[in-house]
Parts: sequence; structure tokens; C-alpha cells
Amino acid sequence: MAENTDKIALTEAVYYILLSLYTPLHGYGIMQNVLNISEGRVNLAAGTLYGALTTLQEKRWIVSLEDDYNSRKKMYQITDMGKAAVNIEIKRLEELVSNGYKVVGRQV
Repeated sequence: MAENTDKIALTEAVYYILLSLYTPLHGYGIMQNVLNISEGRVNLAAGTLYGALTTLQEKRWIVSLEDDYNSRKKMYQITDMGKAAVNIEIKRLEELVSNGYKVVGRQV
């Protein structure tokens, strides 16, 4: 698993998509959740979202859930590998912020 998550820097869109998928969601739900989590700052376009979903499935960071016969919407959920990637990114971001505070003289 480590070789698929080490030494990565997630894009902001991918980071928010992965956070959104801790609860299974369909594409539009992901777009709305990202908008909500980012307090309106990150608004994913459909092309960005679906391109990222394809890439994340290829990396096995998310999975498409079995289709519900009553729904035309494909649902997605984060995998353990995706959760590992999120945790690595959080640690990386914490280090960036901590180092920035050290340089500018602000306490963490």
C-alpha cells in the first residue's frame, strides 16, 4: 500500500473529493459536499470531478458501489488506501503550516 500513497501531494479537488467519500455519495452529492466543506470556496466542475473519480478508481483509492436497480446514479466510497492517502496529506499539510509559522514567527 505504501508505494501507492507515499510522497504524494493531493490537489485540493482530490483532497475534498476523498473527504466527501467517507460517506458514499453520487457525483452531484460529491459536488455539493465539497462546496459545503470548503464553505463555498471550491466549486467542482463536472469534468474535473468525473476525471478525478476515474483516476481515483484506477489508484484504488475509491470504489464504485453496486448499482441500486432503482437509481441511475453511480455511488462512490473511499477505500482504506484512499484513507491512507488522506492521512498522509493531512500530515504533509500540518508540516507545511508548522514550518510556515516557524518562519514568520507565529506560534503553532
